[in-house]
Amino acid sequence: MFQIRWHARAGQGAITGAKGLADVISKTGKEVQAFASYGSAKRGAAMMAYNRVDDEPILNHERFMQPDYVLVIDPGLVFIENIFANEKEDTTYIITSYLSKEELFEKKPELKTRKVFLVDCLKISMETLKRPIPNTPMLGALMKVSGMLEIEAFKEAFKKVLGKKLTQEVIDANMLAIQRAYEEVQ
Repeated sequence: MFQIRWHARAGQGAITGAKGLADVISKTGKEVQAFASYGSAKRGAAMMAYNRVDDEPILNHERFMQPDYVLVIDPGLVFIENIFANEKEDTTYIITSYLSKEELFEKKPELKTRKVFLVDCLKISMETLKRPIPNTPMLGALMKVSGMLEIEAFKEAFKKVLGKKLTQEVIDANMLAIQRAYEEVQ
């Protein structure tokens, strides 16, 4: 089983990202879950979303997981949330940050011993979507780091998910955000 935990603030699209990822992955024949955990539903409150992916039916419906990937789409949460909770030895972290790895490691030394990738999803979302909704750039970074799906296949499937609610202009901006994060994650 492949497990993903998202750390975000309400309003940044983590739930939508987790559900969109689940929608795309389910079309590949895999079993998938997407769910969230949050206290206050107010925009800006810290929250988490989750995905599970497996070839077999997923019978575990608990929030507890040992994630393979931890996606941090709000850079401040690295410093105030326990992003390391229940990690595995090989958990991979993809973190939104404008800092270099060296700068981030200086501010959060615990990251030095972990597998960490950085991408500035907020900058990408502001430049492409004109809004601070960093969920779709994070999906692009996840596709690159995980190799879960080829980027073009993911974008084609995700267009269909977005096409249910958004204009073509917004869909195109999301595709650009996904591609940029895919290319820029380090």
